Amino acid sequence: MEERRTNLTTEPIFEQAAALARELAEKDERNFRPVKLMVVGMSSSEIVGGTIGHASAFEYGEAAIRGILSVARELGFDVAVQCCEHLNRALVVEETVAEKYGLEAVCVVPQVKAGGSAATAAWKHMNRPVVVEAVRADAGLDVGQTLVGMHLRPVAVPVRLAQSRLGEAIVTAARTRPKLIGGERAKYE
Repeated sequence: MEERRTNLTTEPIFEQAAALARELAEKDERNFRPVKLMVVGMSSSEIVGGTIGHASAFEYGEAAIRGILSVARELGFDVAVQCCEHLNRALVVEETVAEKYGLEAVCVVPQVKAGGSAATAAWKHMNRPVVVEAVRADAGLDVGQTLVGMHLRPVAVPVRLAQSRLGEAIVTAARTRPKLIGGERAKYE
């Protein structure tokens, strides 16, 4: 196992993750879809300065997920937390979210080494968690280059956030908008 290379504590991770989720959800641009569902992918290894998949740090993934879930509950959007590649990037959601979006639950319970710290923390902190194979989210928060794009609606637009890192991990964010079709004669407003 790779050694952690940081002196982080979990409280700043909670606060930073909450701030990232809030800024992404509240980003007001003309064509963005309202955030009803945000997909979150996260590498706790990257947060603590390690290499994705080699320095899992549950307490940091848990702090970040708690921060994101607190903002989601406050602002009224749903969250889908992406599992790692060992669970084919399936997602942890509340059972009510699966029902709302017509998603079929699969039988698996994420663990730190098979699902990842973030998904395991989501399982622990959601009321009635289930795992689903895919979603079509309105926004994506990718911490540590976990590649959440497969779970976003088309068309995904990169969003620059005030913070570009969570701990040591690179943060990439996106919102989605409806497709623009029709060519030069089309009007979009």
